[in-house]
Amino acid sequence: MSECDRPRVGAALEGFFEAARSWEFELAWKLCLLEKELVRPGWRRPGAGLAVRVARDGRSGLWDAVGDDGTARVRETAETADEATALVQEAFGVKGWRPQPPPPPGWHRFTLVHNPVDGRPPGGEDPRYAALRARPPRGCVADDVDGCFGLRCERPGDRLLDAVAATCAEVRGEHGLLMNDLCVEELWEWSADGTDGWGAEIVGQLLLMAAERGPRLGYSVEDLTAVLRTAAGAGAGADGA
Repeated sequence: MSECDRPRVGAALEGFFEAARSWEFELAWKLCLLEKELVRPGWRRPGAGLAVRVARDGRSGLWDAVGDDGTARVRETAETADEATALVQEAFGVKGWRPQPPPPPGWHRFTLVHNPVDGRPPGGEDPRYAALRARPPRGCVADDVDGCFGLRCERPGDRLLDAVAATCAEVRGEHGLLMNDLCVEELWEWSADGTDGWGAEIVGQLLLMAAERGPRLGYSVEDLTAVLRTAAGAGAGADGA
């Protein structure tokens, strides 16, 4: 195969896979309709939870979303996958999620959670959160996050971690709580997307966890800082050298 033929072959393969995905989604939808017609109501396990499947129509360029909660199915179409999914969620009475526009320059958006390491999280309605819920830091709103008390914030800062640290310091100083969670679950994931991106949130999560857990083991904040300086070196670069 010549180098001139490679772009045409690549484009053909891309078109083939796009058509295959579209055919697979259309087949699944038709099977759903067939099942709905042939199978008596209630055959599916009720209360199975809402599942949403999204696929792009290769002909129209629009996105189709099909939602199924175990008792009913809904199909919605929109210009983006997020919008189609949100329409389906709202059709089932669930608050639809839509991406927010990026914050203004110099501002950062993040979610802080109080999730203590010892024992079960006390839950967002615990009395210890009453004052913080009533008077959250400026730019933050109180919310329940997976059964824990959380703050969804949009705050200024030179970098993301600067904004996170200032918010944590304000909460700790006024309410005596160390917000120790940035809602990062897959800590082994990584993204080299700069000081204000997903990679920075992962680093922030690790630092907040260390800030809570280290003192419980007898390590002071100064000890933890010394460990970082000794292990990485004051002038460590991106490659750790």
